[in-house]
Amino acid sequence: MQIIRQSEFRSTPWKNGGGITREAIRVPESGDPFRWRVSVAHIDQSGPFSDFAAYNRIMVLLRGGGVALKFSNGEERLLRDVGDVAQFDGALATQCELLGGACVDLNLMVAKSLPGVHAQVQRLHQPLALPAAQGRATVIFPIDAALVVHAGAEAAALEPWDLAVISHSTGQGGTLVPRDASTAGLVFLASLPET
Repeated sequence: MQIIRQSEFRSTPWKNGGGITREAIRVPESGDPFRWRVSVAHIDQSGPFSDFAAYNRIMVLLRGGGVALKFSNGEERLLRDVGDVAQFDGALATQCELLGGACVDLNLMVAKSLPGVHAQVQRLHQPLALPAAQGRATVIFPIDAALVVHAGAEAAALEPWDLAVISHSTGQGGTLVPRDASTAGLVFLASLPET
């Protein structure tokens, strides 16, 4: 299990110079093209997104009054509430309009060559078992409440916006446990091919 604390995220400018993203993890670790990447972006003003034509994008609203995403194919997606998710093709020209001031969002970018990527935001009311899936990795990102991740003999506490990656190459699954049983927090989960 790999743990990346929010304090360890690396700040990098957007490709189009329009803002800053804080990169949590990139696989492989250095260079382009990457297979997948998780980052947290601060959106301070409306404007276009960078072009990521070789990637599919998954975006989750983490903080702020929301955004309207307007795509070059005429479609539009609204993210109004924390935990709202949009999935879209990085090749589409995308205009982001802030609905109520600056926002922060989580971005998962995955190379289009990687099949079978699954992502969701789930409300964690009780312990959640993560099934083992040979050759896959699970990305765990608590949004608004702390949790404990168990993977085999390992256990790690995650604060909101920390990141954990469980490799299932050993055939072991995992379990997520809310740290405070009275708080049903939101958690972003993604299952990705390891190679």
